[in-house]
Amino acid sequence: MREAMADLYLKSLESERRSLWASARLKGLPKDSPERTRIAYIDADIAAHKAKTGAKTETKTVTKVKSGKGAASSVGTVLTAKPKQPR
Repeated sequence: MREAMADLYLKSLESERRSLWASARLKGLPKDSPERTRIAYIDADIAAHKAKTGAKTETKTVTKVKSGKGAASSVGTVLTAKPKQPR
């Protein structure tokens, strides 16, 4: 139960950060505006929470594959939201 509550707290922080960042970008707010200051505080809270809970950050690894005669193939990992459905 405690992990579920922590996830909700982290998700709410990240959601607030995304909405503040979007409005700050849209309005072209300077770095010393209250919204940008709040974003900095949220970033610190998110980092502290992840360090406390040991949460892992999402990473994306993409490897280019050379095609052609004699090319060695390599596999890359890409995290996606939904797998593609066959038509």
